[in-house]
Amino acid sequence: MSNIIKGTLCAAAAFVLVAATLPGQEKKTAPGKSKVLQPQMSVSGPPMGKLGDKPEQPWSATTLGASVDGKPNPGATIKTVTGEIIDFSCYLQVGKHGEKHRDCAQKCFRNGQPIGLLAPDGTLYMLMEEEHDPRRDGMGTFRQAAIEHAAHNMEVTGTEWSLNGYHALYVHGFIKK
Repeated sequence: MSNIIKGTLCAAAAFVLVAATLPGQEKKTAPGKSKVLQPQMSVSGPPMGKLGDKPEQPWSATTLGASVDGKPNPGATIKTVTGEIIDFSCYLQVGKHGEKHRDCAQKCFRNGQPIGLLAPDGTLYMLMEEEHDPRRDGMGTFRQAAIEHAAHNMEVTGTEWSLNGYHALYVHGFIKK
């Protein structure tokens, strides 16, 4: 086999490998099959409560002030999503969520693991406090609310922003008073 053919085959194989592992790429799911990992562990029923205040503007003054040139990334919208409060790390690593995973999620949250919201359609949102400076300076109370509501089905309102298939919901209203 010529070096040109070998080089072309190697390049094609590398392209396929890279394309298959790019961040944010959605995995295909068989028709009728849930996009939720371990769906037998899912929480059902109406939301147990609400988290987040509905803001007038997507971003707070501290976020605008922290933005490059005072301009946060464009395209943010205010959104309310209902779903299960999950431990992002355990869910993505081993598919755990639901009431059986509540104690573990609470421990993970207490130790700084990322907080997520799992929508019924399988969309996964990372949840964070919106107010930039208070979040950065540890002046927020959202983490405590997430600990209290781990594995609960909740209605969460905040500023939604997505990039390359990753979804974030920045929750307003959790500044220590």
